[in-house]
Amino acid sequence: MVNNQINKPSAFTPLADDAFLSLGAQQIAYIKAVNLPDGAHAVGIFSADGKPMAAAPSFEIAEALLRQHDLEPALVH
Repeated sequence: MVNNQINKPSAFTPLADDAFLSLGAQQIAYIKAVNLPDGAHAVGIFSADGKPMAAAPSFEIAEALLRQHDLEPALVH
């Protein structure tokens, strides 16, 4: 007789908070419009965990900077 049962893990193990926060950290960066301290408008570039990385004068330049560093840009509204 053939056993048709699928082997299922006995318990779900959730990710630790630090591990969850680091998901995508090496692949994704976020860009959004920001106001700089001097009142100028720019496009902020943020790591996947929300830390500011850089600012660019336009979305196009921010996207190009991210792609040069092998990161996938994601827009934040």
